[in-house]
Amino acid sequence: MTSTKEQEMRKLIESTFVSLDGVIDDTRPSTASRAEPQHWGQPYWDADHNGYVGGLMAGSDAALMGRLTYEGFAEAWSSREGPEADVFNNGRKYVASRTLTEVTWNNSVLLQGDVAEEVAKLKAEPGGNILKWGTGELDRTLVEHGLVDEFHFWYYPVIVGAGKHLFEGAGFDTTHLKLADINRFDSGIVVHIYVPK
Repeated sequence: MTSTKEQEMRKLIESTFVSLDGVIDDTRPSTASRAEPQHWGQPYWDADHNGYVGGLMAGSDAALMGRLTYEGFAEAWSSREGPEADVFNNGRKYVASRTLTEVTWNNSVLLQGDVAEEVAKLKAEPGGNILKWGTGELDRTLVEHGLVDEFHFWYYPVIVGAGKHLFEGAGFDTTHLKLADINRFDSGIVVHIYVPK
């Protein structure tokens, strides 16, 4: 590699658990807590699942989260110990929110100003990939500005029957993607990887 070669940009990878009927989470305020992924997804979290998560995290050195994901992850991980918890607690976390004025979870940074510009700057910095957990309101900005490089949709063999659906209320224009890869687990989970077309 020569010094004149332009540095390859970091990828922004989004990873989301999805039921067969398109549910990704409970609604807010809660109407069906059984729709939360930790309830319907947990029975399928086996060695295949953990290995795939580990691979995503190994290629990343930062996470991007909206407010709801940040608050949920902080509550779930900040008091835990062990190697997996260390990765979440010590890793760099960027938080995009219009309502938060501070973030207190270790190694978290609240993005200031225009989110699209800030994320584009992060992608241009040296380092590993940026992993975004979950799909939500932040995706409208990210998709509209072409900032997501890969979507990893984990389809679980579960029909939830209630809850918030994938990209519900996102409000962006029709967006075509290309299927880049498929990973099948013995548990019945199928991860579809899509990239911009």
